[in-house]
Amino acid sequence: FLSENHESLKLKLERGESGRLRLPPWLKREIPRGGNYARLKESLRSLNLHTVCEEARCPNIGECWGGGEHQTATATIMLLGDTCTRGCRFCSVKTSKAPPLPDPNEPVNTAKAIADWGLDYVVLTSVDRDDLPDGGSVHFAQTVKEIKKRSTILVECLTPDFRGDLKAVETVAMSGLDVYAHNVETVESYQKHVRDRRANYWQSLGVLKHVKQLNKDIITKTSLMLGFGENDDEIKKTIEDLREADVDCLTLGQYMQPTKRHLKVVEYVTPEKFKFWEEYGNKAGFMYTASGPLVRSSYKSGEYFIKNILDSRKKLTAE
Repeated sequence: FLSENHESLKLKLERGESGRLRLPPWLKREIPRGGNYARLKESLRSLNLHTVCEEARCPNIGECWGGGEHQTATATIMLLGDTCTRGCRFCSVKTSKAPPLPDPNEPVNTAKAIADWGLDYVVLTSVDRDDLPDGGSVHFAQTVKEIKKRSTILVECLTPDFRGDLKAVETVAMSGLDVYAHNVETVESYQKHVRDRRANYWQSLGVLKHVKQLNKDIITKTSLMLGFGENDDEIKKTIEDLREADVDCLTLGQYMQPTKRHLKVVEYVTPEKFKFWEEYGNKAGFMYTASGPLVRSSYKSGEYFIKNILDSRKKLTAE
């Protein structure tokens, strides 16, 4: 999967090799600017809301916040504060054993902001809140209900694993959302290396499986990062496990080291290889596979596709 253009690039660290790989040209992005981007940023500040787009330094922020022709304008709001109780080795969100209590006004403020922005699709995600008895699930559900009171916008919830508490999963799943997302993040063998020790592969699959058992019409979605050192067979096995859990949508993207304190990138996967995984995922039976170096779990093209599915379902129900 190396084209002639890529042959001169060093894209993989060999076992035991130190140093860092240089960023390949396909991962370089312009600094976001423009009217909609600036407007959303200002509105977020005034309402004391956080987005994972900013906290996790996502490279697609300008595209997603802007929307555009054949694109769904999307923002990903981070609920329950900006401080996580876990310390995953890929993530730049700050951590603490005892973060501040959640803002009780956040569900209403979030709903008001979203109604004003005129977005088509919103993703609600959150930090992990292992310090809260319900993991923040009621707060999540309240936010969905407040949004749906004010707007016809489509709502995706990208949730933590709630320590495997399926009652908490049910609280969010039955809140009136349209898409339930939870990320397995990496293949099974790299879980302990990449994620906080309280997370694990089968617990995450259990969350996704339970949502489908509650309501088979809820679209489920997950995401994998590539570039930690995993091999093709491990990715194929993960895809198999996800389909067995009846997951509908899969996104695959390149892991990018957010700071020097985080895990190093072992491999920069080429755009051609990502294309291979997109085709592989679609053949495996996913409703939708988004795969590319800059694809993230909340990537806009996925929202556009899912919006079409949900809109067509609504039309069928109305007929």
